[in-house]
This record gives sequence, structure tokens and C-alpha cells, in this order.
Amino acid sequence: MAKLYFHFSTMNAGKSTVLLQASYNYIERGMQTYLLTAQFDDRAGQGQIASRIGIAAKADTFAPDEDLFAKIEARLNSGPCACVFIDEAQFLSEEQVWQLARAVDDLGVPVMCYGLRVDFQGKLFPGSAALLALADEMREVRTICHCGKKATMVIRQDAEGNVVTDGAQVQIGGNDSYVSLCRRHFRLATGRN
Repeated sequence: MAKLYFHFSTMNAGKSTVLLQASYNYIERGMQTYLLTAQFDDRAGQGQIASRIGIAAKADTFAPDEDLFAKIEARLNSGPCACVFIDEAQFLSEEQVWQLARAVDDLGVPVMCYGLRVDFQGKLFPGSAALLALADEMREVRTICHCGKKATMVIRQDAEGNVVTDGAQVQIGGNDSYVSLCRRHFRLATGRN
């Protein structure tokens, strides 16, 4: 039975690595997968899902207002596909998450989404909020804070390493911009008491 999955974590937890490994497992068994990533996140190159450990795969991209049900249906009509994998799922709109749920329910294809749960201000991304509400199964990909506790939050830093607490929710970046922390160290870093 097909399901909608949400694998979530903070920055640098290995979500893309887990996605690429899961897709490889299907491919190794002779099945095809369909990989999607956010169109505007081109850190690894346009239409590329890449991990910090050096593995990568080509992917189709999705735009903010694109109909993902139609996109997945077209892919399924072009040939067999055992599973759909979506990287950077926090950038999905609520409507797109409903479209993914419809693809699972009506097309019978499993959809595995990987993304951040919260932003640098501790607020849910719209796509993540919708996935938390609609996913059949959720799995946390864990990483650690510098203190050794589980990291559940992320801070944004400027070029000098100062903590940034205001700004747009979306700013593409990696280790140069974001640090994963436990809640306690997030509070200390951001001045939340």
C-alpha cells in the first residue's frame, strides 16, 4: 500500500544522503524512481540532489506553484516508477502537499519527502506543516548539537558568524550559513529565555 512519508530534521543531518541511498536501493533491484527537488535550490547545480559526503543524482525540479499531481501522473504514464522522492520538501506549498497525498491515494505510488521541519526562527515551513498534518508516516533523521544532545533547531549566521534572527524565511545556504543546535543552545544563541 502506497504511503506519504515525511523524513525531517535540521540542517546537515544527512537527509539527502538517506534519500539517495533509498532511491539507489530501488534501482539496485531493477526498479525506477522519480527524484524531485526545489527549482530555486541550485547549490549542487540545477536539477541535482547532492549530499555533503559526495554522492549525487539527477532530479527533475518543482516550481512553487507547479501541479505535482499532474507532474507525477505524467511521469507514471511514461513508464514504470516504484517510488517518488522529494528533496527540500520544506519548500512545497500546502497545496502541493495535498497534490502529493492525492498521488499516493489515487495513483498508488509511494511518495517520500525529505526536508527541514523548522526555520532559523523556530517556525514551521508551510510545506513541513502540511506534511506533519498529512503524512502517513514520519521519521526523524537525527543529528547532534555541539554539546552532544540531539539537534532540533537551526540558527542562521552572517558572513562574520553572528547569529541572524530576522530576515526572509528562505535563504539558500549550507554550513556557511546554518548551524544545527539543541533547543537549549538555540535559545542561548538567539536570546530566547
